[in-house]
Order: sequence, then C-alpha cells, then structure tokens
Amino acid sequence: MTTVPDEPKNEAKAEPSLWRQALTIPNLLSLLRLAGVPVFLWLLLGPKEDGWALALLIFSALTDWLDGKLARWLDQMSRLGQLLDPAADRLYILATLVAFLIRDIIPWWVVVPLVLRELVLGVCVMLLRRGGFAPPEVTYIGKGATFVLMYAFPFLLLTQGGSEVAAVARPIAYAFMVWGGVLYVWSGALYVVQAARALRTR
Repeated sequence: MTTVPDEPKNEAKAEPSLWRQALTIPNLLSLLRLAGVPVFLWLLLGPKEDGWALALLIFSALTDWLDGKLARWLDQMSRLGQLLDPAADRLYILATLVAFLIRDIIPWWVVVPLVLRELVLGVCVMLLRRGGFAPPEVTYIGKGATFVLMYAFPFLLLTQGGSEVAAVARPIAYAFMVWGGVLYVWSGALYVVQAARALRTR
C-alpha cells in the first residue's frame, strides 16, 4: 500500500485531462461496458430476453480482456482507466447478482456475502483516502475471481429451463459460481488486511 504522492507542481508529470483520457480506445471500451449495465438489467428484468442479456454479458467479458491488452499495447494506461475498469467489473457483478436474486436464479445466501464484500471494500477505500493512501491495487486473486464469476453468469443463464443445454450447463455454472465466489470473498479479505496494515502505520 502506498501513500498518494505530494509532488511539487514543477516536478510533477503533466497528466492528460479526463476528457483526453476518456477518448483513448481502452477507456472508450470501458465506458461502453458501463453504458451496457442498465441495458443488461433491463433485458433480464423487463422483457426477460436472456439470449440478448447473455450476448451482452459475453461482450462485456471480451471488452474487459481487450481494454487491458490495448492499454498496454498502445501505451494508453491512465488513472481514469484504472478506475473505470474495476468499476465496470463490479457494477456488472452487482447488477447480475441483483437480477439473478430477483429471478430466483441464485439464492440469497450466495448473493449476500458477495454484496457485503463490496460494501466493506467501499468503506476501506474511504478510510484509506482519508488517511492519505491510494486505493488498494487490484490483485491477481481479485482479477481471477472476477474472471471466474464472469464465466459463471452466462452458464447460470443457460441453466434456465429443462432443455439438454440447461442440464449440461448446470454443473458447470455451479462449479464456476462456487469457485468464483470463494475467490471473490477471499480477495476482499486480503484487501481488508492490506488496508488495515496501511492504516496502522499512520
């Protein structure tokens, strides 16, 4: 955990404006993913067009992988991108959990620990900023947990109904959901420990 640097203005490297950062290809992809969240929720809870919701979720997962790759390949990594990428991931996860809970696709006892994880991390980020620290960096465990959950959700959609596809998708969906859920809570616990250690040094 590192503190937010207080560099003199004449020594600090000029950072592009938020508008210029937003116009890079990786950040445009992240903004496109964010714009898809309400559409995704509407598809699941309004007309219940699971096929289109599934396509949008797959598109989100692909752009999540692509924006990171492009940011490195094009040397367009930015502070805005570091905020947008995890924000989009978390919004899709929370939106999917809420929609799946409302539609009885997953039970409440699966949803509650994952939502509590986000609430606790939100409190940690606020405390860190108040103490002069930057937000916790995304870990491989956290990124891996998000990756696994984003695989679990499409399979959970495929489990709806009594078709042969649903029967095949069901054990795969449950395996990914359990694996991703455990990793997601575990990564959250690691962030809390990291934040607590940083705050004790102040």
